[in-house]
This record gives sequence, structure tokens and C-alpha cells, in this order.
Amino acid sequence: MSSKGVPLFPEAASSFATNVDNLYLFIIAVSVFFGVAVIIAMVAFGIIFKQKKPGEVGERIEGNLALELLWSIIPTIISMVMFGWGAQAFFEMRVPPAETMTVYAVGKQWMWKFQHPEGAREINELHVPLGKAVKVLITSEDVLHSLYFPSFRTKMDAIPGRYSQLWFEATKTGTYHIFCTEYCGTNHSGMIGSVVVMEPQEYQAWLAGGSVGGTLAERGEKLFSELACSTCHMDSGQGRGPSLANIVGATAELADGTTVVRDENYLRESIINSQAKIVKGYQPLMPAFQGLINEENLVALVEYVKTKSPAARPTPAPAAAPAASTATTDGMQTPSATGGKN
Repeated sequence: MSSKGVPLFPEAASSFATNVDNLYLFIIAVSVFFGVAVIIAMVAFGIIFKQKKPGEVGERIEGNLALELLWSIIPTIISMVMFGWGAQAFFEMRVPPAETMTVYAVGKQWMWKFQHPEGAREINELHVPLGKAVKVLITSEDVLHSLYFPSFRTKMDAIPGRYSQLWFEATKTGTYHIFCTEYCGTNHSGMIGSVVVMEPQEYQAWLAGGSVGGTLAERGEKLFSELACSTCHMDSGQGRGPSLANIVGATAELADGTTVVRDENYLRESIINSQAKIVKGYQPLMPAFQGLINEENLVALVEYVKTKSPAARPTPAPAAAPAASTATTDGMQTPSATGGKN
């Protein structure tokens, strides 16, 4: 939709973008229709029922049941249509399919850092394949940010201290905008980037050429060893800490009698603030790593722990085909490990 070459909306490039646009246009159309109808009625009634003679008093109206039902039932039906349509669109946007590829995003004043499980890392640029559901796990390294993909009609806040998520499935190849839509400081307006949608074969070739320092899980395994986590978290369950085998997605009983689902947020919190949730039967012996591990290394540790729960992990992407040409690695950064042994 455009007027003289100026776009009224960003290009619709995701599986649910058209549905979101149609809902938005429907709400605008209904609002304009009733707004114009009310104004016309006000003007018409003002002309028709204006005072014709000095001292004239209008007729007393006791009410009209049919009219009152009409202006109550019709708006209720329209409102429920908007509610139902909006709820359907919301759940579609918030609940990713069972099989997705996962990308980690970290917001930082003032940039977006993306990490692919296969090892590729990017700053202010995200490469994704066409026609594949992509789940983005998002957090912030400092203040509130908000990751926004206008052409995909989806955004989500990046919150310090926890993971949030969004997902999309790109339907068109091309390069699209990324914005931060939460004021985050002086250079907020410069916290922009691009998402590059590629054909699956091209994406696999790019991915093969962009992996640095092993996969995310391999980097996490190295950190796991360097931080001496393996001395307590033994797969046999005989260590001073609980076994990490097959825990992702499972429910844990805590020492205070409550239960918790072991998802990415639970894993992150257990590393940063190990005393927050103590598993029943274990002592609070694990040190807290707050300030010792940056967000990128936290992501690597979380991804490594997830490899110990194969039943909870999505089907891996097909192996990368050999690249005919060298894929670019511009904008990639290798973070250093900041954790130390305890």
C-alpha cells in the first residue's frame, strides 16, 4: 500500500503479517464508519430538530426498546469479532511451532548481538532462511530494549535478567529493518539493524562460513569445564548438585515445596543466582556467577545444558552444503569467556 511511492505500511514479509494488517485495517474501517455515521447523525438531527419558534419545547421521549437493542447488540457483535480475531492473531504470534530454529539475541547500548546455535555470531544483522520458523530468545545486557521486525509485524521487549521470545516465518527473501522500540538512552535512535532473508541453500552456505570457535553448545561445554561445573553436576546424579540430564522442560520440586518448570529462564537464573531456587534434596552450595559471566557466555552455557535433554530439543537443521564461494563474516564478534573457576 503506497501513495506516490511513499509506503503506508512496511512490506508484509512473514506468515502472519497479512493477518495482522487485515485486522488493523478492519478496526480502522469500523472506527471510521461509526465516527462518520455519528457526525452525520449529529448534523442531521441538529438541522431537522432545531428550534423553529421561540419558546418551543421538544417532545419528551421515553425510550425506544428496538433502537436501544440495536445500538447495544451490533457494537457488541463487532467488538467480539475484533476480540476473537485479535486473540487468534496474538496466540499465533506468541506460540511458536513445535519445530523451530533458535537464535539468541542480546540487546546492549546500543546494538543487537545475535548468536546462532551453529556458532555464527552477528552484530546488528541477522541472517535467516526463507520458509523456516525462527524463534528468537531475547535478553538485555543493561537496560530495557525492544526488538522489532516491522516487516514481520512482531516485536518483544528485551528485559535484563530474563529471557523473552518471539518467532516468525519469513515468506519473502530480501533485507528488512530491525529497530529498538523502547527508549534506551542517548543513541536509542541508532540502535538499528537488518534481517537478511535468504534461500535455504544460501543460508546453509552462509552458516557454514560464519561459524567461529565451534558451535554455541561446544563453547558452553568448554565453559562448563572451565568453571568446574562438572565436578558437582554429574550425569550419574551422585554429585553435590542435581544431574543436568533430561531436565529441560521437566518440572522440579524445590526445597520450599513449590515446583518450577526448567526452561531457559530457570537455567539462566540458576547460573546467575544459584540460591534463588534450591532443588529438593540438595544444599545451597553452588556459588552465584552474577557479574562473572556475560550474557553471550550465559547463552552458550544454557545451550550446552539443553543438549543434555535431547527429547526437549527441536529437530536439527539439515547439514550445510559445501559453499561454492566464501561466505561473508562481516559484523561477527567473538566474545571472550569471563568466568573463572571456583
